[in-house]
Amino acid sequence: MTTAEALDVPPTAAVDPDSRSIGRARRRRSENLRGWIYCAPFLIAFGLFLIWPTVYGLWMSFTGTSLAGTNTQFVGLANWKEALGDPQVWTSLGNTAWFTLLSTIPLVLVAMVLAVLVNIGLPGQWFWRLAFFMPFLLASTVVSQFWNWMYNPQLGLINTFLGWFGVTGPAWLQDPNTAMISVVITTVWWTIGFNFLLYLAALQNIPDQLYEAASLDGAGSWRKFLSITLPQLMPTTVLVLVLQLLASLKVFDQIYQMTGGGPGGSTRPVLLYIYEVGFTGYRLGYASAISYIFFFLIIIVSVAYMVISSRRSVKA
Repeated sequence: MTTAEALDVPPTAAVDPDSRSIGRARRRRSENLRGWIYCAPFLIAFGLFLIWPTVYGLWMSFTGTSLAGTNTQFVGLANWKEALGDPQVWTSLGNTAWFTLLSTIPLVLVAMVLAVLVNIGLPGQWFWRLAFFMPFLLASTVVSQFWNWMYNPQLGLINTFLGWFGVTGPAWLQDPNTAMISVVITTVWWTIGFNFLLYLAALQNIPDQLYEAASLDGAGSWRKFLSITLPQLMPTTVLVLVLQLLASLKVFDQIYQMTGGGPGGSTRPVLLYIYEVGFTGYRLGYASAISYIFFFLIIIVSVAYMVISSRRSVKA
């Protein structure tokens, strides 16, 4: 056999480019379908338990829907107009804002101070971590009942302690002047452990080289805290602040169980008023309108905060 004959190999059948692209398209469609199948349970649950209630609640705000009947008569903006002119709505919004202000400041600052004290070498770090975080694991019912006893005018631990020094303690939860601050103290004791752990984790991630370099430059403890610790904790502080604002704005459990919104509505937040209107007054449509007014106010505050933060970051 000659060399030419040996190299005379029959040509391989050419692959049609169109059939190759069709095969790739089929595989892509198959992968996309498989992805949608995996996402389907979440999408169904998301639609049923978030999207649908949101849309349905918005529709209810334009109707006279009542818990006592099936009246779904369309009333237009009547519920919204009534809510905007209802003094109880604005009082409850003011109570919510006041609670948010009173609780957010200590829950940020005190948590930071406690974390710094533990991080600098306070003896028994494991004990302090456990002691500060343990209340956060308790149910709101347990916390509320415990502090109801603490604040009891006759048998409570606080007034008993004050009585040893000849001081007559007030009726903490029955006095409009002390009821809100009493709930705030309970909330701080209950939830500060979570913020404490966030700050402690952030402190432990600060490189030691920064403090060593500052020591070589002659910086003292206070200067190190101001120039190194605080700037390094700023991202955590922003996170804690946002989480705390959101949690405080939706306060309900401890106030409902400790004061019921009293005395005289002095501690009633907007969510408790919505509950009373919808499930005690049976006016679901009106309660929905108040809910969305509160929702839109939160959006306005959130957008304003984001704009201010973005401007600060640009200037920095």
